[in-house]
Amino acid sequence: MEKIKVAIVGYGNIGKYTIEAVEAAPDMEVAGIVRRNPSPVPYPYPVCSDISELGKVDVAILCTPSRKVEENALKYLQMGINTVDSFDIHSNICNLRSTLAPVAAAHNAVSVISAGWDPGSDSVVRALLQAIAPKGITYTNFGPGRSMGHSVAVRAIPGVVDALSMTIPVGTGIHRRMVYVQLEEGADFKTVEAAVKADAYFVNDETHVIQVADVNELNDVGHGVDLIRKGVSGQTHNQLFEFKMTINNPALTAQVLVASARASMRQRPGCYTMIEIPVIDYLAGDRETLIHDLV
Repeated sequence: MEKIKVAIVGYGNIGKYTIEAVEAAPDMEVAGIVRRNPSPVPYPYPVCSDISELGKVDVAILCTPSRKVEENALKYLQMGINTVDSFDIHSNICNLRSTLAPVAAAHNAVSVISAGWDPGSDSVVRALLQAIAPKGITYTNFGPGRSMGHSVAVRAIPGVVDALSMTIPVGTGIHRRMVYVQLEEGADFKTVEAAVKADAYFVNDETHVIQVADVNELNDVGHGVDLIRKGVSGQTHNQLFEFKMTINNPALTAQVLVASARASMRQRPGCYTMIEIPVIDYLAGDRETLIHDLV
């Protein structure tokens, strides 16, 4: 069987873990790495600034900040290359899907968006729990842990050298954001603080911004989630379900991206979120064997 050829777009934390996840996949191979500065990396793969230099590519996994996803996805979909991303701005997911869907369909390609762990695999869990308890309330409690998307957003603010955004669960789906910033010499802390709190990533949460000398002294890529649904099955009340995990954030994000890259090869042209794709399509292996082993 010919292996799926995957290009890794971006070489940050997620990009490095994505390379490892592709290497571990029995049905995939790394076609190459695309980055703005195509300097060598400690992997035996071609590195370039333009994906066209890599030859045949089936799927481009976008390991870029969420705010760069749309422009990159449009570029690759127009080339007929499938795309997968971990876009995590929840309020903009439907808009992104509407933008990418016609482009993907027109160029016989597939885009799987918001394919991280939340949104992403947690979305699949929420959908399943709602199916088995249609009436009720679901609380998704994140952390305590480092939010990559939030941290990247703060690092983009002028005057910020480095940043760490910690998500602290308060309970019932409410979170506190603890943002630690390392500033350039002469940068005004109050200006940076105001910019953080006005950003779409933070505007709906209690946010505290703290200046530190060295963010690296605080950095830990651990995260987690405690997802709880209490509801009604049929007419029977008090059904309680809990899904809980403690994770390395970029490693799990990378693994979900790779599973979604595989699933993209099994869909009709268009744009999909993870809840729209059959779960079995994320798995490597023979379909009948998977059904025999998992059902």
